[in-house]
Amino acid sequence: MDTSAVWIIVAVVAVLIVLGVVLYAGRRRRDTRLHGQAEQIREEVQQKKVEADRRAALADETAARARAAEAEAEAKAAEAKRLADRAQLHRSAAESTHEEVQARREHADSIDPQVKADRPQERAQDERLVQDERVDRPHNAPVDQFQNQPADRPYDAPVDRT
Repeated sequence: MDTSAVWIIVAVVAVLIVLGVVLYAGRRRRDTRLHGQAEQIREEVQQKKVEADRRAALADETAARARAAEAEAEAKAAEAKRLADRAQLHRSAAESTHEEVQARREHADSIDPQVKADRPQERAQDERLVQDERVDRPHNAPVDQFQNQPADRPYDAPVDRT
């Protein structure tokens, strides 16, 4: 073998070694850059996960509040129904008592010899007027104590004393 051929082989091997080192260094640099990008993405993912967990906790808390408000509304609706039923019971009892009182009054008038014959009609007419007032006035409207008429203002309204 000739020296020039040896030098050519040595030069080719040296070029191949230098090329291998350059390729290895480039690949190493690329891997380092990609690893840095991957770490940055992992940090972003972790931040997004924390944010998603916080939102999920907020959603759970809001759902719990909604369930509590719904339960409270159901309890209030049940209480309102119970009170309405109770009011209806009282109203029925009052009407029954009114009827009983009217019947007893009529009975008393019928057995009393001093009662005029036309007086039951007057009393019945007076009773119809009182009953009409009860029908015209809402059951919870305030009534003036002295005239049995609806009051101009509710009893709990502020009084102007100036």
